[in-house]
Amino acid sequence: MSYTRLTRDEIARRIAQDIPEGSYVNLGIGMPTLVGNHLPKDREIFLHSENGILGMGPAPAPGEEDADLINAGKSP
Repeated sequence: MSYTRLTRDEIARRIAQDIPEGSYVNLGIGMPTLVGNHLPKDREIFLHSENGILGMGPAPAPGEEDADLINAGKSP
């Protein structure tokens, strides 16, 4: 049997599909933060983080990053 290896982004997209409406999701450092980039905009899903939240959601588009706003993994 042969398997296609998924990228980190593809894995995050797949996880986001499985999160039901109204869920509270704790996104950790590293790969889990990618999940926020793929959450459906038509579902209400609450994101939680131990290190505080400020405008948490998808990563900013290239060129729209704010160096003063970073996550625990040091990403904008």
